[in-house]
Amino acid sequence: MEDMILTLAYLIGAGLVAGFLAGLLGIGGGIVTIPVLFILFDQLGTPIEWRMHAAIATSLAIIVATNISSVLAHHKKGSVDWGIIKDWWLLAAVGAVLGSIFATTLKTVELVYFFATLAGFMAVKMLFPIEKWTLGKSLPGGIFNYTNPGIIGFFSALMGIGGGSFSVPYMTLYSVPIHRAVGTASFIGLVISVAGGLGYLVGGQGIQGLPAGSVGFIHLPYAVGIAIAAIFTAPLGARAAHKLPRAALSVLFGIFLIAATFRLVNAV
Repeated sequence: MEDMILTLAYLIGAGLVAGFLAGLLGIGGGIVTIPVLFILFDQLGTPIEWRMHAAIATSLAIIVATNISSVLAHHKKGSVDWGIIKDWWLLAAVGAVLGSIFATTLKTVELVYFFATLAGFMAVKMLFPIEKWTLGKSLPGGIFNYTNPGIIGFFSALMGIGGGSFSVPYMTLYSVPIHRAVGTASFIGLVISVAGGLGYLVGGQGIQGLPAGSVGFIHLPYAVGIAIAAIFTAPLGARAAHKLPRAALSVLFGIFLIAATFRLVNAV
């Protein structure tokens, strides 16, 4: 009984924080839920070789719920750039499917350190929100308009983070205002989570040792528990984002990336 109460507390707490961050930063909250899920899957006796995969897949399922709520909140504020989404969504989805398939070939430790390296580079840009730190006045066209959204989808699904951790810094490097980047990233994250989650669902079929209640790598009871809590706080995060100045939001995002990276590394 005590274990059940503690597990429930973990799920609700992770959901509340993940939902708020989804609205505040345009992320899916996976960086919060993955370490918690990793610990819970350890307690369930999930084999170490599949523990991170289960955490990532379940995180992506949760992100579907958090980002739907976040998108609606940001859309009401007019901060979702539907032009960018029109160009990106299909490519990001294809990249996410490929990333989720590739993840099944990696070990748990490899997945964690893969994220740590990429997140570190992104954090540097966000911690020093200097206007001249841009690569252009608009998002690149040509071949990059096709490859870059796919790459973001690939690495986001690979790490179960929804996309905002990569797409927000990327968009700000090309002069997209931080509030618009956060709002747009929430929708891109929704696309990535759906596509990537399907990839993990299929990739986890037939894997031995996954806990009861799993569909592929996705553990439905944990996904539902966290998602229910997250839905309530995502709109609160979105409202908070629009009250913060641009520089403060950018620095907050950078601090978040560093803290989340250390937390994930320490989880393995």
